[in-house]
Amino acid sequence: MAGRPRRLRRKTYYAMRMKRAVQLLFYKRHREPGAKGWELRRRLGSDYMKVLDLLNDYLDKLGLTVKTVFEEEANPPENPSLEQLDKARFYVTLKGSEGSQETKLIGWRIDDLAGLAVTLSFIISKGGKTPRKDLETLLRTKLPGWRVDLNLHRYLRAGYIVEDENGQLYLGWRTRAEVDQKKLVDLLLEAEP
Repeated sequence: MAGRPRRLRRKTYYAMRMKRAVQLLFYKRHREPGAKGWELRRRLGSDYMKVLDLLNDYLDKLGLTVKTVFEEEANPPENPSLEQLDKARFYVTLKGSEGSQETKLIGWRIDDLAGLAVTLSFIISKGGKTPRKDLETLLRTKLPGWRVDLNLHRYLRAGYIVEDENGQLYLGWRTRAEVDQKKLVDLLLEAEP
């Protein structure tokens, strides 16, 4: 009987930590949603990765997942160090890819999504950055001219791309969190006639 209260205390401990993790990951406190690893470590304790694993198991039933994005590195490390995890950002995203019904719910037109796919694949093909003018030229061949600037502003506001002071476009936080870049490229290569 002595082991039972300890197990109950451990369950309560992790339940409280999961609740705090949900608050950190779901509610936007900064310009970007989610939380940095160091924030999670400070608020949840040094075993925050175990808390996130438990939360991920729970969210899996809801069709969600906790995604780790290493903003500093082009290729995510297989076995990240504590320092890399502290700098990483953790998000809650949809698990897997959306079906046609879910795509309708995000409120974007199909040509806006197509423009986003072209935009992201073009930036990926250019090594992660491209001049805005080059992308605008490409998009004008795919979309009506008046929609190009409108769509680029939308992608910038949504966080799929970012622009620096020199007019260079890069992949944004949302692309790194939501888009499987390898799968996008593979799908585009399969569609090539």
